[in-house]
Amino acid sequence: MWKPDEPYNDLPPPPVDRLETRPVLRAAAEARGALAGLNQAVKRIPNPAILISSIPLLEAKASSEIENIVTTTDELFRHASLKDAAADPAVKETLHYREALFAGLRGIRQRPLSANTAAEVCSSVTGHEMSLRSLPGTFIGNPVTLHPCYTPPEGKELLARKLREWEEIVHAGDELDPLVAMAAAHYQFEAIHPFTDGNGRTGRILNILMLVERGLLAEPVLYLSRHIVRNKNQYYDRLLAVTSDGAWEEWLSFMLIAVQSTAEETLSTLDRIQGLRSSIRDQTRSLFRGGLSADFLDALFHQPYCRIADIVRACGVSRPTAAKWLEGLVELGFLRDERIGRERIFVNLQLMDALS
Repeated sequence: MWKPDEPYNDLPPPPVDRLETRPVLRAAAEARGALAGLNQAVKRIPNPAILISSIPLLEAKASSEIENIVTTTDELFRHASLKDAAADPAVKETLHYREALFAGLRGIRQRPLSANTAAEVCSSVTGHEMSLRSLPGTFIGNPVTLHPCYTPPEGKELLARKLREWEEIVHAGDELDPLVAMAAAHYQFEAIHPFTDGNGRTGRILNILMLVERGLLAEPVLYLSRHIVRNKNQYYDRLLAVTSDGAWEEWLSFMLIAVQSTAEETLSTLDRIQGLRSSIRDQTRSLFRGGLSADFLDALFHQPYCRIADIVRACGVSRPTAAKWLEGLVELGFLRDERIGRERIFVNLQLMDALS
């Protein structure tokens, strides 16, 4: 019998044979279609690094915001570009999220997604080595009233066993639609709550890693946490309702709608970025002999903040040439010229708007 103030050591694995109800399968088909459309669009981009550098930062921002780690898009992109050691703690923590995502991607390209992957991701997210919880007393509830909503399982051996059950859902194969498996595994991981910190952010990174591992995404460009931020209370209510009432259909439907919605929105963002890139190329064709090179355009759209050195490196031109190109786009109103310390920075204003 589950009680919110007692460790849920009897947490059962998801009931695989009862998850795929008719409404869930219908929602899964719609979400899979939207995801396939996004995936095909990404594959058609000549240089997908344009999205790979930007969308994971936005995902990092949204996922961190769910944990009340709040920064602005402008601050995040500025510090990501400048690698500013003086960035405030919220920015640093958010950047850890992107680093953890990429670390997880490297990991699953070498070996299957596992509890070890989760530990590596959580270590990267939090910035220090993480292992399974060994001490009791984990509190999940209202920080003001101290009223507990849920107490996760306790005991290192028990947590390890629960994570092996989680791995079975992750690698359910043909037993479950891959998106249903992702949503079920996400609940299971959050309910296990295996680490002392970083479980929410780690769990949301694991969602993306599952989709990449199962071949539903070629690159980590799904901005899934945006939907969760917009529906934060519903997200936590649906998670808890699975534990308290076995409300799997409602939880799965919520997550499948999140996948569909964010896949469609990310595709729209991609279309806007591609349109901006074409617009700048066409409008400057007569002002730059031969037009802007593809390498220059790629560098401008890699992320909103750009330095002269970035253009020198990307295009193989001299520093004066790179400066002249950038200054020309400032005069046309495409870029804003800023000085941050000793650095001269050029901001792609329209790209920033599209991403925001």
